[in-house]
Amino acid sequence: MQYIRYLYSRFSSFYQQNHWFRIFLRSCLGLGVVAILVVVVFYYAVAWGSFGKIPDRESIQSYQNDTASEVYSVDSVLIGKYFLQERTNVAFEDLPNHLIEALIATEDVRFYQHQGVDYRSLFRVAIKSLLLQDQSSGGGSTITQQLAKNIFPREGTGSFNLAINKVKEMIVARRIEEVYTKSEILALYFNTVSFGYNAFGIETASKRFFNKPPNLLTIQESAVLVGMLKATTLYNPYRNPKRAETRRNLVFHQMMKYQFLNTANFDSLKTLPMEINFTSTTHNEGTATYFREYLRAEIQKWAKEQTTEEGDPVNLYTDGLKIYTTIHSKMQQYAEESVEQHMTELQQVFYKHWGKTRPWHKNPRTLLNAIRKTPRYQNLKSQGMQESEIQEIFKKPYTMKVFTWEGEKEMELSPLDSIRHYLYFLNAGFMAMDPQNGAVRAWVGGINHKYFKYDHVNVNTKRQVGSVFKPIVYAAALESGVKPCDFVSSKRITYTNFDDWSPGNADDNYQGYYSVKGALAQSVNTVSVKVLKRTSISRAIEMARIMGISNEIPEVPSIALGTPNISLFEMVGAFGSFANQGNSVKPRYLSKIVNQQGNVLADFEVKVTSQKAMSANTATMMLHMMKNVVDKGTAQRLRSVYKLKNDIAGKTGTTQSHADGWFIGVTPKLVAGAWVGSDDPNIHFRTITYGQGAAMALPIWALFMQRVNADKEFDVIRKSKFPSPSSTQQQAMDCVDYKESRDFHYLFQQILGNRKKRPLKRKQRKRNRRY
Repeated sequence: MQYIRYLYSRFSSFYQQNHWFRIFLRSCLGLGVVAILVVVVFYYAVAWGSFGKIPDRESIQSYQNDTASEVYSVDSVLIGKYFLQERTNVAFEDLPNHLIEALIATEDVRFYQHQGVDYRSLFRVAIKSLLLQDQSSGGGSTITQQLAKNIFPREGTGSFNLAINKVKEMIVARRIEEVYTKSEILALYFNTVSFGYNAFGIETASKRFFNKPPNLLTIQESAVLVGMLKATTLYNPYRNPKRAETRRNLVFHQMMKYQFLNTANFDSLKTLPMEINFTSTTHNEGTATYFREYLRAEIQKWAKEQTTEEGDPVNLYTDGLKIYTTIHSKMQQYAEESVEQHMTELQQVFYKHWGKTRPWHKNPRTLLNAIRKTPRYQNLKSQGMQESEIQEIFKKPYTMKVFTWEGEKEMELSPLDSIRHYLYFLNAGFMAMDPQNGAVRAWVGGINHKYFKYDHVNVNTKRQVGSVFKPIVYAAALESGVKPCDFVSSKRITYTNFDDWSPGNADDNYQGYYSVKGALAQSVNTVSVKVLKRTSISRAIEMARIMGISNEIPEVPSIALGTPNISLFEMVGAFGSFANQGNSVKPRYLSKIVNQQGNVLADFEVKVTSQKAMSANTATMMLHMMKNVVDKGTAQRLRSVYKLKNDIAGKTGTTQSHADGWFIGVTPKLVAGAWVGSDDPNIHFRTITYGQGAAMALPIWALFMQRVNADKEFDVIRKSKFPSPSSTQQQAMDCVDYKESRDFHYLFQQILGNRKKRPLKRKQRKRNRRY
């Protein structure tokens, strides 16, 4: 105390005796007062909105961050998201304690003591960072201030704007603390913070880097994610594992320093290796990519007509909708695996089939058209470049990533080489549906959505359907009075009233007579056209319309061979009528849409309707006629090769020049269809051995059903049986598929409609047993 008095007396003496010192001290005091006044005035100027509006308490309380909309399968599996910022909110209860402790120890150790602004930390920063230039002193922003910055982003750049933003964040932080509890602040912080890679929020980051929800994070995983917050790129464990490990250990040290860990735990944890399970999420990756892209356009169209409770338009990318679909995650997985398995093998067959010859060698315009469709060509053309200049640019090689069935590869290719590379690929489409209610269970639009955007299931994607159209023709025939055991000559005919059109058979055989059911089983073109002519073209088209086909169908006899261009979506839907007692149900893929509050915005289940396409009698006989296709017709390899024992009816289809291969199979509980071909119909196999639907498309269906059968969850599908035909129906279908021409008298009577069988002589009975 005496020493203090001594110092005070010396200072007073010096102050009284030194005039210039008195002037200096008074000046400093005046400047200090002015500085304080400036700071106070600046603070209140910012607070009163002189430098831009500051969110009030009401705005803070009603804040909702942009949340990704999620797509769920019928078995409640998340299959995709729509987002600008990938984010899913998580509740405070789902945050593990060690995650919260890691954050507090690293970012704001006095979080529970301050009211939004930690003045002690601000003073430390002011002294160490600004005066002593010590960059290790850390930042002065609290978790609440960082949250303020996350939910109300900074505006402007430069030192002056930085000062304004800092003051704004202090004010907003104080208001946040008045509105929310500490637990709510932590939850909101973890839901808004960015972890890079367009991953926002702890839920997304946890699944991105460790493929698990936050509540299952280990302490070392929590430390990695908290460590990333300082610099998401620098400490990214996927890109920079060593730096991320160093940063993780620093988080452990902070946790030990503030007694969240003891020394023994710290020493143990810091030696653990850096392990992640990185899972990238883009619109091109994951499950059901083609379906999700198709659905996105559908939901956006729906959203334009909807408004939120606040009267704002519904936003698919930010409103956190939960979209429930009819897709079954397991069936979707089996479908994608089956497409990949078969197409990998088929592509190798295609390469060997063509050898060194390019598939477009007879039609060079195929390559030219492919070049002209590219955005690169169209952009160069729009700039006024000549063809010769464009050709030179297309010959210049670049390093690029390309799709192969062995995985994505980085190659040195010119744009022209790249186009040639992709022209070789065959593509595929597959769809499965519940025939009773139209629920789509699987949707595979192509072989890889990243590199092949064209969706081959999409209702707007039309390809020539080939013989899979024949069951529609035959169903119309049965409805018109034609009988399954009516025999028709397979003789080739020229139709002069249709430009001398003369349809032929795939095996080039025109001898004998086929029963109607036999002609369907063996896909005999000449007989199918005659059945159509007997039925009438208009009736067949009308049948197709009622069964759900809206695509254009020309009124010509060639439709009996499947010349119309129809989507796989509509063809699978049409075949559902056979398994649904003749009732047509339009395929559907949406169940309901729910908002973040759990309110149902749209319920699509109530809109399921059906239309009578054919009688139950016709549907039953068609099923058993198509079972004949599987048991001993063009699809018999389902039994012989793939050993499927299900009750299966189906039809193969092959179009002109083998450009398209089809197979649509029907079981009592599931209808599925597959298409295979090139995106350009000019590229195809040269022989029917490889190019027929039974070789190109049927294997996908078979592999899919093998997987479904092996899953006990789908035992009801595997064990289901078609209704047994009545005795009358059995009698109507009790005939051979084929008879030779020498039994003409008997066949002629049947064609004329005489159902009385004349007695056969002994030699004739013996001869007919051979057939």
